[in-house]
Amino acid sequence: MFRNKLSSFSNHTRKFFSTHQKTRLQNAGPLSAHLKSRSVIRFAGPESVKFLQGMLTNDLRRFSKPVDEKVTTLATSNLPTVGSTPVYAALLTPQGRFLYDFFVYRPPRPDEKLDRTGSGPGPRPDELEVFADVDGSVVDEVIETLKRYRLRSKVDIEHVGGDFCCWQRFGGDLSDDQSSSTAEPDSAGIGWGGNVDGSAMSSSQGSEAGWQWFKDPRLDCLGFRGIFPSGTPPPLVEADKETVEENYLLWRLEQGVAEGSNEIPKGEAIPLEYNLAGLNAISFDKGCYVGQELVARTHHRGVIRKRLLPLKFVNNNGKEVEQEVAAGATVIDPSSGKKIGTVTTALGSRGLGLLRLEEAFKKSGELVIQGTEDVKVESIRPIWWPSEWLLNE
Repeated sequence: MFRNKLSSFSNHTRKFFSTHQKTRLQNAGPLSAHLKSRSVIRFAGPESVKFLQGMLTNDLRRFSKPVDEKVTTLATSNLPTVGSTPVYAALLTPQGRFLYDFFVYRPPRPDEKLDRTGSGPGPRPDELEVFADVDGSVVDEVIETLKRYRLRSKVDIEHVGGDFCCWQRFGGDLSDDQSSSTAEPDSAGIGWGGNVDGSAMSSSQGSEAGWQWFKDPRLDCLGFRGIFPSGTPPPLVEADKETVEENYLLWRLEQGVAEGSNEIPKGEAIPLEYNLAGLNAISFDKGCYVGQELVARTHHRGVIRKRLLPLKFVNNNGKEVEQEVAAGATVIDPSSGKKIGTVTTALGSRGLGLLRLEEAFKKSGELVIQGTEDVKVESIRPIWWPSEWLLNE
């Protein structure tokens, strides 16, 4: 979807994002990007959660639980209502290979929000709705695949990408201390009826339909994510801090996180090699789902010899290269000519690669791109990786 270089953007934003500025994203402060590569699907009907539960890799049963009376219906990023926090999950082939990823959201309950027009309560209590943001380049394919599995399930599947869009809020202070109870205190949503918080309304710039930012369900360092009605900017999006989607891609590359069917090869990728378990996309105790057998067997075997990891491309002097490195390029050990792995995504001097762990970290800095031996490859261990992922650690 993205070209392997940064798109042009405003002079104000450009000063943060020179490829020579190592801390460009960390120092830029909170940034917001409209993820035009993603689209939104709506699931409606009494069996929506049951249907998705049997399809996706993660446990969605909490979406069907009623709101706990002890939990306030005021929606904030730090105090989500029961069942409202998004879930990251994947749909696999019957052979356990990756097909599509999903960020699944339960919209605010009727007593928490206005309807889509902002004029009254939302759907009836017995009308269950679930939304998902998916890779926009394959959204029609996703819907067609889901409908093939639907059979007699009481669920309607609808593409609502014209009504809703996906945003990511990332960088700077957002990822410094996500565990703090005071993190992002002004990101409150707006409740329905007596649950409106005036200060929250002011700081969040209003969200009539109750949609809000949520902590990214994968990693704290990725910031906040949400789907919002199209046509109006989400809360907390400042004009001078809105940036292009390529900068969110760069942020993800530096964290070692792939997203979508363009970065996680459809029908080929093994979920655990692409770190989906570490990204909270897989439940190992939820029961059956499509492709579960291979995932469970690989997990219990306990040894993953290849993983997706961040890459930095440098020249012989150790400086980051300016030339393009193409996705699909082969990473080799020049001393033996042995293939170590493949570049899966590249943007400027950064990328992701599926590499054999033993060689990747033993020879990091000695690896090169096949055919362009003057481009060296440095593999980076993300700070969020558990130590057991490294075979020889």
